[in-house]
Amino acid sequence: MNHEAGPRGLALVLSGGGARAAYQVGVLRVLASEFPIVPDILTGVSAGGINAAFLATHQAPFTDKVEQLAQMWARLRIEHVFRVDLRDLASRTLRWGGRLMSGGQSPLPAKSFVDTEPLREMLSRELQAEGGVLGGIPESLKAGWLRSFALTASSYTTGQSITWVQTREDDLIPTWERPQRRSEICAISVEHVMASAALPFFFPAVEVDGGWYGDGGIRLTAPLSPAIHLGARRILAVSTRYASSSREADRPQIVGYPPPAQVAGVLFNAIFLDQLDTDALQLRQLNHLIDGHPQEKRGGLRHIDLFVVRPSQDLGRLANAYEADLPRAFRFLTRGLGTRETRSNDMLSLVMFQSDYVQRLIEMGEQDARTQLPELRAFLADE
Repeated sequence: MNHEAGPRGLALVLSGGGARAAYQVGVLRVLASEFPIVPDILTGVSAGGINAAFLATHQAPFTDKVEQLAQMWARLRIEHVFRVDLRDLASRTLRWGGRLMSGGQSPLPAKSFVDTEPLREMLSRELQAEGGVLGGIPESLKAGWLRSFALTASSYTTGQSITWVQTREDDLIPTWERPQRRSEICAISVEHVMASAALPFFFPAVEVDGGWYGDGGIRLTAPLSPAIHLGARRILAVSTRYASSSREADRPQIVGYPPPAQVAGVLFNAIFLDQLDTDALQLRQLNHLIDGHPQEKRGGLRHIDLFVVRPSQDLGRLANAYEADLPRAFRFLTRGLGTRETRSNDMLSLVMFQSDYVQRLIEMGEQDARTQLPELRAFLADE
């Protein structure tokens, strides 16, 4: 099957952020409708990895499958991601308490705050998995439009960041190894996707090939590196982190002592979202240094164009407007963590899989991408 051919070496990098990844869908809608290009390198982490896996798996024109992805998000409810019934949540809360009070000797310790079996079932269906394996990825590689797909997770067993790579058989891309991060060639399965998206403590760790894994953003200090290793010449990254002004950043988010929700939100931002900004800055600085030297003195380094699309509003602050619509039992527990005591609910925004919140993020992604259309056209212009 011969789909649209994009410029070779165009990578799409989708960051994590839980429910915030709905924003990426709005951006993708504009890209698909305005530009006759298809990224041939797809990389993702956490919920961004789910979006990337959907694009890599489905055999349809890029515009059509982006719309299918948007429909998947539009149908999404929080109970499609994890169980929110009172009995299950109460049982897990009691078991966590029992673990703490028993010094870790509780006979039935809880492994996570929620049960994500609904997410596994949804991904198996939406990603058209056969026996757990995403059979659509080899088809996309064979069709020629996809060159490489990469998904990153964090190993709780070894402490490393692992990037799982699936690529064409005739494309001899070497694996890489850096301090505390390495790559591995494999056939991507639903379990790989589940592992990459397993928010620490909230979602249970996932076993893959004898090791236990969690959210890929935990140890991924260089989010752009998988795309670079896979041969990207241009990188289009879609972040889910709002870039606040200095004045906004200095504005207090809480009054009084920080509740657990505020502390968790700061930690999640630092772990999952801040690294992309740092990596982007370093890439731009490196490009400047490379451009100052003739080709023969660059030591094999190459200039890599980068464009980052990010939200124009604070998605954590936006989540406050939709908090009252959460399922009652889950809302009760999150309020116990102090979600009503902070002005920017970054922690809550990660698990706000509510249709109204999701739809608002998709619309914002479309609006932000259209605002930047002139810059995007210049970036994606044929060389």
